[in-house]
Amino acid sequence: MKRIAILATNGFEEIELTSPQKALLDQGWKAEVVSPQKDTIKSWDHTDWGTTFKVDKPLSQANAKDYDALLLPGGVISPDALRIDEDALIFIRDFFKQHKPVGAICHGPWSLINAGVVDGRTMTSYKSIRKDLENAGALWVDREVVVDEALVTSRNPDDLPAFNKKLVEEIKEGKHTLQQA
Repeated sequence: MKRIAILATNGFEEIELTSPQKALLDQGWKAEVVSPQKDTIKSWDHTDWGTTFKVDKPLSQANAKDYDALLLPGGVISPDALRIDEDALIFIRDFFKQHKPVGAICHGPWSLINAGVVDGRTMTSYKSIRKDLENAGALWVDREVVVDEALVTSRNPDDLPAFNKKLVEEIKEGKHTLQQA
């Protein structure tokens, strides 16, 4: 059975966690919430605080080798906090070092910038972080979903059906070997 880590903290966009999580669970896989917080985290639901979610594994006890893939939900607050959390950045980098699939939607790619893993990649995101990605060396495109060597990115909640489908496909493919240019 595949295990997917969902890295988030307080202020993630609720639907950007719950929709991909359901798609992963529908495959019969485990989708575990990993967080710097130990017990629970609170979502953001469009314009206000949303549901409280149980943390399945504290980040301090999580290791990328125990997972088949990583999901980074968006929202503004969670990705902004994760991108300055060194333990979160190490966790993210480890998925890339192990060539495992990573999905990031909306503002989720902010953490990827600080992890130093976007240079040379074709990606999309919420439009407000386009320049951040470009300044970090990514080629930003305006498409509902972009896949670049097992990195799946999307712009916003409207793109969730396409994002979920591609994320599941990439996880089914498993580890990816980076091609040299």
